[in-house]
Amino acid sequence: MDKLQEEFNKGFQLHGEGKLDEAEEIYRELINQNYRVAEMWNLIGMIYMQRFQLSKAEEYMLKAIEISPNAYFFENLAKVYLEKEDSEKAIELYCELLKINPDNFNYLFNLASAYKLSKNNQKAIETYIKASEINPNNPDTFFNLGLIYDNEGKPQESIKYYQKALELNPEDMETRYFTGLAYFKNRDYKDGLPFFESRLCKQSALVTQAQTYPNLVRQAPVWEGEDISDKTLYTYYEAGFGDVLMFARYLPLLEKCCKKLIFKPQAPLVELLEYNFPNIEFQKYFVNEQEMDFDFHIPFLSVPYVLGLNEKNQMFTGKDGYLKANPEIVKRYKIDYFNNNKFKIGIKWRGNTHYEMDRVIDVKSFTKLFDLPNTQFYSFQTFEGAEDLNEIINDYNIVDIGKTVKNFADTAGALENMDLIICNDTSLVHLAGAMKKSCFVLLPYLYNWRWHLDLNNCDWYDTVKLYRQKEVGNWDEVFDRIYADLKELIK
Repeated sequence: MDKLQEEFNKGFQLHGEGKLDEAEEIYRELINQNYRVAEMWNLIGMIYMQRFQLSKAEEYMLKAIEISPNAYFFENLAKVYLEKEDSEKAIELYCELLKINPDNFNYLFNLASAYKLSKNNQKAIETYIKASEINPNNPDTFFNLGLIYDNEGKPQESIKYYQKALELNPEDMETRYFTGLAYFKNRDYKDGLPFFESRLCKQSALVTQAQTYPNLVRQAPVWEGEDISDKTLYTYYEAGFGDVLMFARYLPLLEKCCKKLIFKPQAPLVELLEYNFPNIEFQKYFVNEQEMDFDFHIPFLSVPYVLGLNEKNQMFTGKDGYLKANPEIVKRYKIDYFNNNKFKIGIKWRGNTHYEMDRVIDVKSFTKLFDLPNTQFYSFQTFEGAEDLNEIINDYNIVDIGKTVKNFADTAGALENMDLIICNDTSLVHLAGAMKKSCFVLLPYLYNWRWHLDLNNCDWYDTVKLYRQKEVGNWDEVFDRIYADLKELIK
């Protein structure tokens, strides 16, 4: 074996071990010595791809192709375009590669992924199906088909493909979770709730409790529905504020199951929940393990599953709602901000952008509502997005309520004074619905499972009206409908 081949083998081994800087140094030295230059450019491009420096990866792979235009280099470049979300170039390259090798599963799978990225769902479906015919044992193909049909608003089709994926990989938590959401969207909670138990936030919550109360969690099992009438049950939040507000309706049921109920919600919710459920012990912050005692514990979003609830009995709100504002806080807000005879409308445009940017609305979209007579608008935006109010507050008479609230008890107190809330899909919707306050919620084209398929009604809250985008990203048409309905409502 000559010295250059030895150097290449060394570099390739370092590359495989993840020692990218050392491997790159050897590849560059081999280029200087004119050794398999095209291959070296390609390998350096792959190193940049591993570093997620995709533009540099593209540059080096194009150099390799310029020297030697072989299919392997084009395949790597196509992967770069897929990672860059440049679907047009990825589609072009994979179509060319398939002319050379029409039965290549990886080419077909990645082409389908590029079509999915470009929102060409029909082409994506056709191509994933072709890929599945060549390799019927790849669960990712069926998972992606399920995901596309789910986004197309066809949960029955999506469930069919998710189940095929689960036949090949029964314990895959992501597929199980998305199967549950597809059942939910079709308003089938009896079949969906068992799959929902595979959600990632449940696992994170369990890990958090094991770290916080390692000895207690080792001794106290997760509650699975057995008789705990003489026991202490500890439940704790998993996901966002909206999820806790939505599932708070189950607290009275849970309270009846045990001798004592301890609940750890997010701290900003504690004052509101304490007012509404005085017999439950709420934990604002984690207490020391030696001061804590419970017999069973359960992540909060598992409650309807363990209680055996389903689509027929789990969406109750009660005649007057299940959350109320403290009258003293209501009165304070009434005196300070709401002592007028105008039709009072609260607005909010952003929630937690860590999850879905599709739910974020440009604050300027609301301005087309501001010319309606005898109205007063109030901003309920807090934290992230609150600075957006500066874009319109000098031109319109908007009262900034968001800056006055320190927790959800304050938000509820202000909300009780409102005639209507208009907002994106965020925790404010759930608070308004739980309090039986009128709310228009603006849904993106790809909306959350909890609003189901029939958007004529809101199953969870009978005072909430749903407005969904008719095309991706188009909020203008949604606000046109809201303007027309609001005009009639005020009249």
